[in-house]
Amino acid sequence: MSPIQVTQADAIIAEHIAPRESDSVALDDAVGMVLRQQVFAERDQPPFHRVTMDGIALAFDGTRTQEEFMVQSVQHAGDPKHTLKDPQHCIEIMTGAQLPDGCDCVIPIEVYQKKEGKIRLNSDYEPRLMGNIHPKGSDRKKDEALLQPGIQINAPEMAILASAGLPQVNVSKDLSIAILSTGTELVEVDAPIENYQIRRSNDRALATSLQKAGFRRITRHHLLDDPVQLEEKISSLLDSNDFLIVSGGVSKGVKDFVPGILANLGVVKHFHRVAQRPGKPLWFGTTTNNKTVFGLPGNPVSSLVCLVRYVIPACRRSLGLGAAPETWVTLMDSVQFEPSLAWFLPVTLTGDEQGFRAKPRITNTSGDFVSLAGTHGFVELEATTNHFPAGHRARFFGW
Repeated sequence: MSPIQVTQADAIIAEHIAPRESDSVALDDAVGMVLRQQVFAERDQPPFHRVTMDGIALAFDGTRTQEEFMVQSVQHAGDPKHTLKDPQHCIEIMTGAQLPDGCDCVIPIEVYQKKEGKIRLNSDYEPRLMGNIHPKGSDRKKDEALLQPGIQINAPEMAILASAGLPQVNVSKDLSIAILSTGTELVEVDAPIENYQIRRSNDRALATSLQKAGFRRITRHHLLDDPVQLEEKISSLLDSNDFLIVSGGVSKGVKDFVPGILANLGVVKHFHRVAQRPGKPLWFGTTTNNKTVFGLPGNPVSSLVCLVRYVIPACRRSLGLGAAPETWVTLMDSVQFEPSLAWFLPVTLTGDEQGFRAKPRITNTSGDFVSLAGTHGFVELEATTNHFPAGHRARFFGW
């Protein structure tokens, strides 16, 4: 069967990714999670006429006839509101305080002098009706929607949830993601090594990219190229995880056991092989109970590119997040690519007033992960042409 196109792979993945269940968690535990409920304003926002400057509160009409006012009282933020008793008086007020009754103007401390309990305005200052006052309900009205499901809870959203009086929130359950590296040649980073072995690194690169994307429940595993052990381990990881990412063993070699094992375990294959370089042998499937499996090529550049291009967007979709905003960059150098495949080309970025420009970093092979050092990600170059001149606009994906 011929490889499918990149756009077809995107569509098939989107079709088969099931949304996660929701869970109620304490507000403080919801950082970085995905909201699964509508949030409404508990009160008007702000809930009262809010003073925005340290200064004095007074009646605007009084400022038309006089420049000097007797200080009646002092009101701090958090105090019950005072009442102005005489338009010839004023109330010293602090930022964040509720506007006193009888006042409709706030004058900042920088434009008056205080002496012997009296305030004298600078002669060149012109007070404004409702000046330096944040009107009640001007941001949102009571019961108005503040947040919609599908948004990630970052600093602004956390403030909004707290302001709505929600000690518990409904969020998408965290994804549990298992990364399984296959290969008899792989040894751990601190193990003795023979000249025919290589150190295990793919799983760490994949885990790092997932963590940077906000995914926290990640485990790493390794097995030799033994079909019995692999089937047992893959079965166990499918039982205990939402996503399984297998790095290696998915191509057509004698020791590439993974596709057959996944079939034995009832994982439904939706595609195997995409018309792209690197990462052509990419495998994708799901189980009847909504577990997701990606089989990534074992070459490190291929593996990381496929994770960023396909797996992380699938994880976001599962949580109910929309697609990440697209970033487009301009090639700084022309490049040539002969095969009729999409090309994922590593780049470093340079920013200027005209936007981001991308310097190509061509690797020797898809095993040349050392050449990725210092790169920021890759651009996707379409399969419909083979010459990409300097100035060509391309979509960028960050590591």
